[in-house]
Amino acid sequence: MKFHKVLIQWYLINKRDLPWRKTANPYPIWLSEIILQQTRVAQGTPYFYSFLESFPTVYDLAQAEEQQVLKLWQGLGYYSRARNLHRTAQYVVSECQGVFPDSFSGLLQLKGVGEYTAAAIASFAYNEPVPVVDGNVYRVLSRFFGIETDISSGKAKKEFTALAAELLPKDQPALFNQAIMEFGAMQCVPKNPDCENCIFNSNCVALQKGLVGELPVKSKKLKVTHRYFNYIVVNDSNGNTKLQQRTDKGIWFNLYEFPLIETLQEEAFETIAPLIQNDTSFGSSVVSIHEVNSIGIVHKLSHQHLHIKFWKVKLEVALEEGITIKQLKTFPFPIVIHNFIEDEILQNSSKK
Repeated sequence: MKFHKVLIQWYLINKRDLPWRKTANPYPIWLSEIILQQTRVAQGTPYFYSFLESFPTVYDLAQAEEQQVLKLWQGLGYYSRARNLHRTAQYVVSECQGVFPDSFSGLLQLKGVGEYTAAAIASFAYNEPVPVVDGNVYRVLSRFFGIETDISSGKAKKEFTALAAELLPKDQPALFNQAIMEFGAMQCVPKNPDCENCIFNSNCVALQKGLVGELPVKSKKLKVTHRYFNYIVVNDSNGNTKLQQRTDKGIWFNLYEFPLIETLQEEAFETIAPLIQNDTSFGSSVVSIHEVNSIGIVHKLSHQHLHIKFWKVKLEVALEEGITIKQLKTFPFPIVIHNFIEDEILQNSSKK
């Protein structure tokens, strides 16, 4: 059995109709690959269309303001991807005359482009015979060949890349790479794959040995830290509020948020209220403090669980640099704050 022939035949019959597969232009291909890092296709596709509509070419993206890019990215998470996307567009325009590098090695020089993304762009746009190795590929290969190498180990990437390169037909690299990723996404899925109706069920080592649920092996578990955020949602005498930009390197860099009090554990009114009243930016102008969500929201990131509460604070004076409700809509926020604004501020203001 020729693995690649069977796989490609399956792909041509079962592939999804995705917009970035209809072009060899490296710009939309690159755009889709960055968006789909850490993002499901169903979630990422509307963002792909929005970015292409707002920035039809790499020149348009390069000329945009970072705040505009972050606003459009809002809800996708991993915002460093958006910042790298913007910087790379500027680099391609200023240093490459608007032309993307046409090789795997050249693409690796771009910010935010690792080996997987470079291989994907090189094969899809330029038909360069380089294998892609992502989570789907690890899963398909480990199960079909019965490979028990821990994919979180240092040697795994080299081993799986070498195997994928060996299987890759040099005259059909783009088709093969698309096929193996699609097979992992649609057929050889992480949990409860339909092995009975699989094209490889008579040759799959994992199926024969009863290891489908055990492969691929991944032993390392991410350590999750817990943080406790108390957001102060100010409403001054003019009905304006206050925002601040996150400038520390870390989560949500350069996004906007309400003034924040971070505590070591979840705190109640008795602890938070004095901290708000002692804040010099509010002074003695605090009229009332109201806890919006006593239960709190748990916002889960890959490495952090954020326990979030919102506190509405009424002031009897006007803020010097107050943000109006209309202005509030233009800032890029973390999705959890964006949702609060939509539900608690914009919706309420429309009722008045």
